[in-house]
Amino acid sequence: MFMIIERTFEDQSLSEIHGSIDTKKRKGWRKIFSFLGPAYLVSVGYMDPGNWATDLQGGSKFGYSLIWVLLMSNLMALLLQGLSARLGIVRGRDLAQANREEYPRFLNFVLYILAEIAIAACDLAEVLGMAIGIQLLTGLPLIWGVCITVLDTFLLLYLQKLGMKKMEAFIIALIAVIAIAFLIQIIMAAPDIREVATGLVPTLKNNEALYIAIGIIGATVMPHNLYLHSALVQSRKIDQTPAGIKQAIKFNRIDSTIALNIAFLVNAAILILAATVFFKSGNSDVGRIEDAYKLLPGFLGNLAPFLFAIALIAAGQSSTVTGTLAGQIVMEGYLSLRINPWVRRLTTRLIAIIPTVIVILIYGDQEVDALLIFSQVILSLQLGFAVIPMIHFVSDKSKMGEFVINPVTKIFAWAIAGVLVYLNFKMLVNEAMPVFEGSNIFLQILIASAAIFFTGLLLYILAEPVIAKRKLKEIKIHAEVEKIVLDIPKYNKIAVALDFSDNDKKLISYAAGQGNANTEYILIHVVESVSAKLWGSQSFDYETQKDQMQLDAYVADLTHNGLRATSLLGFKNPAREIVRLVKESQADMLVVGAHGHRGIKDLIYGQTVNTVRHDLKIPVLMVSLKE
Repeated sequence: MFMIIERTFEDQSLSEIHGSIDTKKRKGWRKIFSFLGPAYLVSVGYMDPGNWATDLQGGSKFGYSLIWVLLMSNLMALLLQGLSARLGIVRGRDLAQANREEYPRFLNFVLYILAEIAIAACDLAEVLGMAIGIQLLTGLPLIWGVCITVLDTFLLLYLQKLGMKKMEAFIIALIAVIAIAFLIQIIMAAPDIREVATGLVPTLKNNEALYIAIGIIGATVMPHNLYLHSALVQSRKIDQTPAGIKQAIKFNRIDSTIALNIAFLVNAAILILAATVFFKSGNSDVGRIEDAYKLLPGFLGNLAPFLFAIALIAAGQSSTVTGTLAGQIVMEGYLSLRINPWVRRLTTRLIAIIPTVIVILIYGDQEVDALLIFSQVILSLQLGFAVIPMIHFVSDKSKMGEFVINPVTKIFAWAIAGVLVYLNFKMLVNEAMPVFEGSNIFLQILIASAAIFFTGLLLYILAEPVIAKRKLKEIKIHAEVEKIVLDIPKYNKIAVALDFSDNDKKLISYAAGQGNANTEYILIHVVESVSAKLWGSQSFDYETQKDQMQLDAYVADLTHNGLRATSLLGFKNPAREIVRLVKESQADMLVVGAHGHRGIKDLIYGQTVNTVRHDLKIPVLMVSLKE
């Protein structure tokens, strides 16, 4: 059984890029390359500054002995990201949307909060990484570097305007910078391959090694990446047939294998570099990125720290793009709430910056790397709440049809989930024991209550699909579509917002195309002169008079052509005035131009269309005026 799901614009994951790359018309190697890209955006989360902190600490404190943790994390990531991509391709749902359809509202709200905490923790690592990189290169105080990271808020907006492929190319270029920088440093360090191979034997020397190992897992198998991948694969328009979906799964598996193995090699390079340069020389206390930067020249020369800092900035900048997309996915998926992308980005970045600034002001720069490690442990703690629902979804034959995962994959997936939950539970017990040995009753009750609540929550998520098969919320399915009876509306009053440019003819023509013989066309223009802004309708300056004359000329032309037309002049704020005049004239449709501005212009000029569209309850026809 296989169902084809029809998605509305509001129901699409990342609607701005949904289905923006058509793979159906491409053949041979061009078709393969058309699928490559989403996993690279996912992979940058596997080599962000948070990974650097855990890898550097792991390598400097325990030598090569934690390489097996990186390899295990990579194998986990390959399987889990493959399941995430499968969910998006087959069901046309990202993980947040699937959760919203399956679980009750309260649980979804809790899952949403946890996902937002994970994204904030990830963004915290990106903020710190970029700020440290800037400080290392320029000497700028860390707190100023943290504040500067606010400016990259608008980077994602610009990249999205350029299109999905160019965004992916930008990320791949940054990954190349990171990979090349560490390749050169590894060649300079010249580690003993036989000694490196000993790190593939699983071993954990003490609780500190466990803490760092869990941080490595959290920094590698990131929960927000599972949300991200299930949405990004939907940027490809594929044949909605069993053969087309099977091909998409295959090519995305290739994409994931290449991208995630590159990320593994970068992480391994960081750990091996730390082990070779610091651990073997007795510098096992190098737990800070800044310490590594300062010590590198003594071992590898002056080129190494420069490459190190450049790669660090590239890692932070690439991760900031994917973190924003993940935030958009969880907010829209769980809450069905769409907000302006730059507002979303700025909010996420401020959530990350505020605790960072507080820590720096109170404790100074020395505690920043501890904050990095802590952010990765937080990520690891969220994994169970993302992984368990996803495994349930891709194991459900009623929704996945023939693309349900096979029993062997299911066993491995649940084994990974079990390992992740166990390691986190063990780490929490180790960290909480000193508290329970003390005398702070309030803190003990708080920790115990939180542990009981989240354990119960995890058990409920695990058992819910088995206890009760919830009915999938209404989705449009072709087989269920009833006979369509057309009820074609007739518009008696159509308002047209004009700007007295060459676009006016196009707008009026589109308006006439929506009308009938009895339609009245209301021509609207808003005066924005200084006098009009000050005095409003009392203004009678030269521009106001000229604008009224222009409207009268338009009305005369339309009347001459047999159309009924009137005019209305507004003043001050264009958006508010258009809304007011449309409502007062009782128009039942508005025709307005969309200029297609990019970058900063979109923030300035795009507000009129958005405000008008949201404040009116009548149909709004937006005519593209972009040449």
